[in-house]
Amino acid sequence: MRVQVLVRLKPGVLDVQGKAVEKGLQGLGFSDVDNVRVGRLIELDLESDNLDDAKAKVSQMCEKLLVNGVIENFEFCTL
Repeated sequence: MRVQVLVRLKPGVLDVQGKAVEKGLQGLGFSDVDNVRVGRLIELDLESDNLDDAKAKVSQMCEKLLVNGVIENFEFCTL
């Protein structure tokens, strides 16, 4: 089963990379761009036939390695 995990900074956490992208876009003439936030998309294949089992495994992966729970949130879906 193919899984996509979207990791984003929690609201209120300064997104330095997002600010850099925002300034770059504005410098290129896209003056109507504001509040850019940058996240990451992680795709993986998981051997599981049970959706509930897959959700539990992906949550464990995120909590143990993929996500810094202090400053990041995550959500995931199966494809």
